[in-house]
Amino acid sequence: MAHYIFSLLFYALAALCLNVSAAELAWNGHTTPGTTKPAAFRPYYVPPGSKSYDSASPLVLYSGGRWTEIHSPAYTGGSLRQTLQVQASVSFTFFGTGIEWFGNRDMYQGISDVYIDRDLVQKVDAWYDGKRLTQQRLFWRYDLLCQKHTLKIVNTGARPGSTHDYAANLDAFVVTGCHSLQQLDDVPPPHPHSSLPPLLLATEAEPANKWTLEQKGSTGVHAMQLAIISSTHALIIDKVEHNPLTIDGHPAWAALYDIENHGVIPLAMLSNSFCAGGTFLGNGTLINVGGNPVVEDNTSSADFGDVDGLQAIRLLDPCLSSSASGCKIYESPDRIRMASPRWYNTVLRISDGSAMIIGGSKKGGWMNNATVNNPTIEYFPPKSIHGSNGMPIDLPFLHETLNSNLFPIAFLLPDGTVFIAANNDAMIYNWKTNTERRLPAIPNGVRVTYPMAGTALLLPLSPHNNYQAEVLLCGGSTIDDTRPSYKISSKEPASAQCARMVLTDAGIAAGWEIEQMPEARLMPDAVLLPTGDILICNGAGTGISGYGNVVDQVGASNAADPVLTPVLYTPSAAPGARFSRTGMPTSDIPRMYHSVATLTPNGDVMIAGSNPNLDRSEVKYGTEYRVEWLRPPYMTKARPQIMDAPEQLQFGETVVITIQLPTGFQDRSDIKVALMDYGYVTHAVHANSRLVYLVARLSTAGTKITIMAPPNSMVYPPGPGWLVVVVDEVPSKAQRVMVGDGKGPEVDEKALKNVLENTKPDQYEESKSKGGEE
Repeated sequence: MAHYIFSLLFYALAALCLNVSAAELAWNGHTTPGTTKPAAFRPYYVPPGSKSYDSASPLVLYSGGRWTEIHSPAYTGGSLRQTLQVQASVSFTFFGTGIEWFGNRDMYQGISDVYIDRDLVQKVDAWYDGKRLTQQRLFWRYDLLCQKHTLKIVNTGARPGSTHDYAANLDAFVVTGCHSLQQLDDVPPPHPHSSLPPLLLATEAEPANKWTLEQKGSTGVHAMQLAIISSTHALIIDKVEHNPLTIDGHPAWAALYDIENHGVIPLAMLSNSFCAGGTFLGNGTLINVGGNPVVEDNTSSADFGDVDGLQAIRLLDPCLSSSASGCKIYESPDRIRMASPRWYNTVLRISDGSAMIIGGSKKGGWMNNATVNNPTIEYFPPKSIHGSNGMPIDLPFLHETLNSNLFPIAFLLPDGTVFIAANNDAMIYNWKTNTERRLPAIPNGVRVTYPMAGTALLLPLSPHNNYQAEVLLCGGSTIDDTRPSYKISSKEPASAQCARMVLTDAGIAAGWEIEQMPEARLMPDAVLLPTGDILICNGAGTGISGYGNVVDQVGASNAADPVLTPVLYTPSAAPGARFSRTGMPTSDIPRMYHSVATLTPNGDVMIAGSNPNLDRSEVKYGTEYRVEWLRPPYMTKARPQIMDAPEQLQFGETVVITIQLPTGFQDRSDIKVALMDYGYVTHAVHANSRLVYLVARLSTAGTKITIMAPPNSMVYPPGPGWLVVVVDEVPSKAQRVMVGDGKGPEVDEKALKNVLENTKPDQYEESKSKGGEE
């Protein structure tokens, strides 16, 4: 009955959201507390490091007909050019990687053909049935090669269903230059704390082990947060800033990215989701939690119209259609919210399918401290547990791990407890008894959570050792978290340390096993592959996370020396032989602060993001919209295929899946079936990433595999997952499956009511920073 009430509540609220259609009222002239001058939003923005060219610039060439110059203070530079002549064109030659075209949108504008280097790339419709909108972004492209390009705009004069001619206009162009790249030999030497012999890396790549790297696609909104939501789409969430992708006349800060054809669909978001966390619930609904106050100072809240995100809970119902049609994010601060404000919190799906929301700060800032620390957990849906009646529950661990304890590392363990690491400490938390078991400190003073961000994974779980849990923590920094920012440099070396521990009594007694990566990394991403190997990519060799804080900043970045070559880690190999760069390509895109990486259902790795700036910027280590696709060697081999599999797996049940094996497969012992959670990725945190190998038996004919689902909800928490068949270390494409009964987590209505009665949106207004700058 409780899950039914939860579903009813969700759908009722979603329906209410769909009835709100006054987008223009919300985003053009909307005011929020502290705002005095409402105005229509003008997307025209020249990021630091880019350059604007007015319509009157001598570098802009007009031809094919009359272009009228119109003067008004509403236009960039005080003037705009417009033509009604069919086939009239404007050309502009520039050097860079990106170009934006700004102009008017009104009922007189029609469709223009846009060419780049003589290729038709888009038809742009500038028609708008309403009051004229000026300084609007009509076209953008950010994934060009760093070289000379020519943009040409041709007025077709057309509009669907119309017989008279329509206009085309130009207000300004904005050019994105080429980012300056860091030289590879600038990467600092390995961290000095190492008792292991020097690591030997393969330098020659055999053809069979060659990885490939392709740059293709543009995210439209900066990829600060990333989650795979279906076989075709990824969800991208950013903070409120001047992204090129727009919705309702203002920049979007969320989007759906088509991983098949690379199209982007903007999503409407109500609140500022800066540095939020997320997870899927047991019924497949994705929640996104926390954020930052209303955007002020640098960008007006009257412009963006965002509301406070510190207590926000945003919901995305399962959206599995290949077109992603109808996908919407729902939020209503008056009806669904957290009991306390959280910025830089971690969100973990636990064994009952609900979300555990861990830690964070009560307002935007940089380094955490006792005055803003939120050393608590709470749940969604709220729980009446340990006398909390839905309100936050204090964790001593989060008091004691200041100052570097934001975005705590957390994993659900196969016994139902939760591993949590923060700063250079770790513990096992029993959420049912509200008890903490402290673990040995992370060796050598290495801190692993923001702003000394390392990355971490729960290593693959297998029935062969009774799902023995082992964690891996890599990278971070030994910078003292009590030092003020003006005594920290972007050139201080990160840590190359990886530490792993088996979380049994014997393993805890044995302590951490230490090894060294080939190079130091701060803010790396660790991605589980179906083979059980781990890809480590992204990050910086020096400095600290965040922007605008330390000395020797590069642009605004607190970190420098990007690490451009991924490395593969094989957990099952012998110590000293676990890292390999065999066949690895090197990127030319620095992936610094606010970068992400995830495995996709196709089996490749999607890499995106990087933005160590307050807003969009094109300075060194500027805002990245380009997407890269790192493809393991198995992508070019004959791969097994899942021909038929159930859409749902109940715990402990035995089911049969139909497969097609690669030609020539002989070794019937070398076949595995993996159940994976790709996780919700942000700030190097992959909290919900999970790989569970299933008991599997291949039929005599080799066309059927009998598998046994995970034995309980602690080995794999109820919710969405991905089935993969691995043959001879070559995985199939993944098929989505719901694990468990597919129902929503139980709703404790008493606890929910208590939270709403004893909290309110924006209840911490007086303690907030004005702009949430880090």
